[in-house]
Amino acid sequence: MGTELLDATFAALADPTRRAILARLAAGEATVTELAEPFTMSQPAISKHLKVLERAGLVSRGRDAQRRPCRLEARPLREATAWLADYRDYWAESYQRLDALLDELQAVERTDAERRHAPRDGAGG
Repeated sequence: MGTELLDATFAALADPTRRAILARLAAGEATVTELAEPFTMSQPAISKHLKVLERAGLVSRGRDAQRRPCRLEARPLREATAWLADYRDYWAESYQRLDALLDELQAVERTDAERRHAPRDGAGG
């Protein structure tokens, strides 16, 4: 994925209204009027959000007679997810190393505790 498209995707996803629009479009295509219904903003404001989503390639508009339905385009989301997966793998490996270190430290702690509580040879009374 190109840097510009990745930047545009994350910039588009940074806004909660745009994420809500994408969530609505995941259920099926909708017109600007239908997308504006749940929001307390004007259709022109929703159209501005749609333009940001379109520039990022996340939304496309079709033509169906008089309707211009918007639809979700999943490719940029898939590519952003793939980009994030590299970091998820990095953190998973880091957590595995941390788990191994903690296991090792706990084993040393148990060994030390066992030594402290073990009866000593030659101790008498």
